[in-house]
Amino acid sequence: MTEKKGTGMKGHTIKGGHKRPTKSGAGMTKKGVAKYRRENPGSKLKTAVTEKKPSKARAKRRKSYCARSAGQMKQFPKAAKDPNSRLRQARRRWRC
Repeated sequence: MTEKKGTGMKGHTIKGGHKRPTKSGAGMTKKGVAKYRRENPGSKLKTAVTEKKPSKARAKRRKSYCARSAGQMKQFPKAAKDPNSRLRQARRRWRC
């Protein structure tokens, strides 16, 4: 018997309300995170840390995200140069 694996991000759309449009900061919405967690049991995915002074644990999450996304900026220089790319908008939303 094989276990059903999650579908990843397939089916998550901006129009469906699962992802934010680039103009409103990119990233996933609460609805999108809920859908992802339903499809991928055991997932610990959470929404962005957007507050100015997050708690200790949330501050660590933000710092970790910012470090990971800084690596993406190096890996995708085209997106890094474009101020309206999903990557740049998401980093702005996370206050990186």
